[in-house]
Amino acid sequence: MDGRTAVVTGASKGIGLAVTRTLTDAGAHVVAGARGPSPEIEELVDAGKVTFVPGDLTTTSGPAALVEAAERRGRIALLVNNVGAVTPRPGGFLTITDDDWHTSWTLGFMTAVRATRAVLPGMVERGGGVIVMVGSVNAFLPDPLVLDYSVIKAALTNFAKGLSKEVGPRGVRVVSVSPGPVATDLWLGDTGVARTMSDATGESAEDIARSAVGATPLGRFSTPSEVADLVAFLASDRAANITGADVTIDAGMITTMR
Repeated sequence: MDGRTAVVTGASKGIGLAVTRTLTDAGAHVVAGARGPSPEIEELVDAGKVTFVPGDLTTTSGPAALVEAAERRGRIALLVNNVGAVTPRPGGFLTITDDDWHTSWTLGFMTAVRATRAVLPGMVERGGGVIVMVGSVNAFLPDPLVLDYSVIKAALTNFAKGLSKEVGPRGVRVVSVSPGPVATDLWLGDTGVARTMSDATGESAEDIARSAVGATPLGRFSTPSEVADLVAFLASDRAANITGADVTIDAGMITTMR
């Protein structure tokens, strides 16, 4: 990806940070969007590999401002719609308020819609580009513990598939990746799924984390760098004939044909 410009949302930590690092290692310059920089992102900025654009991506103008900053560098070859968050709902569906649904929808889906809307005209005009949606196995393995998150990831995966049919003939590829549990703060942090369920059930966070992947064939969490390697492959010319696909990376969690 030497010389190419990529845009990554939610780039300051977790999967987004790993994607940013992997793309820069492959020669791309990443325009990274998040509310604020992390020390790791600042290190990449200091090395000249990343341009960081702070901003609230949940606003109507936030994603477009990020894309505009990237376009000042020239052609955008890749957009990775990664930004998202999950709030465990141990109390079930009836505890999810309208505000909760709106917050989850805006961050997890509308940021991707708005960033894609901003980047797509340039890609179509140039006849090339790749858009990667970072989804989740919860898109087709809905979990009442993260019901709003599951619904939104299903919408994101559907969005990728539908859009790929429209823009493929114009040279733009759209794909999605669906990780299972990944060793990030979303699962393992102080406010992550394991700790939240530990507080609700009294079971240790370590046991909850182990049980999340214990029944999978490989029996472990994915690492952020493994997800990033998959994103980088799908974004590269080696995957030039792949579009509309959703690729799981889940230690074999999904055991049925889809």
